[in-house]
Amino acid sequence: MRLREFFSEDAINLHLQSTAKDDVLKELVGLLQLDDKAEQTLVKMLKRRETLGSTGIGQNIAIPHCRALAVSQLRVAFGRKLEGIDFNAIDGKPVHYFFLIVAPPLEVSNQYLPVLGKIAQFAKEADVPEKLAMLNSPQEFLKLLEDKNI
Repeated sequence: MRLREFFSEDAINLHLQSTAKDDVLKELVGLLQLDDKAEQTLVKMLKRRETLGSTGIGQNIAIPHCRALAVSQLRVAFGRKLEGIDFNAIDGKPVHYFFLIVAPPLEVSNQYLPVLGKIAQFAKEADVPEKLAMLNSPQEFLKLLEDKNI
C-alpha cells in the first residue's frame, strides 16, 4: 500500500482560501465532492474530533481525520495555505499543510489507521514541509508522494 494510491488530482488544493480552522475543514471536505448533507455531517464530525485535541501535529502540518457514515470508503484530500492559519497545533505554530482523512465507521479494507500512520510518517520527514511549500500543481504533489515511496 502506497500513499499515492489514495490521492486524486481533484482532491488537492494548493490555494486554500479560508483563514479560520472551521472554514478550512469545510473547504477540505468540499474537495471530496460529496452531497451537501454528507459534507455537513463530515464537517461536524471533524469539528468534534478537533475538540478532543488538535490534529495539528507540528512542522506546519495538520491531519484532520474522522470516521463517519457520510462516506462509503476511505477518502483523502490535501490542502495548502501558504500564509498559514492558527490550528492550535501542538507546537503552537500556524498550519500550512492539511491532510484530510475520512472513512466509514466499519471499512472492510481497514486502511484508516495505516493511511493516517503513513501520512504522519511522510509529514515527519525533514524536507517535506519545504517541498510542500514549493509545489506548483497537484501533479507535483502526487510526484512527491511517489518519490518518497511511503
